[in-house]
Amino acid sequence: MTNSEYRPKPAPADELMLPEGLQSLVELMAENVHDTWARQRIADGWRYGTKRDDEQKLHPCLVPYDALPDSEREYDRQTALETVRFIIAQGYEIRHK
Repeated sequence: MTNSEYRPKPAPADELMLPEGLQSLVELMAENVHDTWARQRIADGWRYGTKRDDEQKLHPCLVPYDALPDSEREYDRQTALETVRFIIAQGYEIRHK
């Protein structure tokens, strides 16, 4: 299969409404998504830089989650949201202890 033949098929969960209270979980997960990404980048030798530079391994998003631009936080939120929706669409329940 070539890249041009790849057709992503995520589980159908786009229209799934989250149960009340899970939005705060999505935000916590979004921060964790960012921290996980940043930890791996740092482990791979990346450092903070005002502009992304792949050769020098500099990235402007190597900052705490709350210091990210809104667009970057929204990207992480969408990743978290789609993960929660997928879990629910598969028939699992998420409950807070």
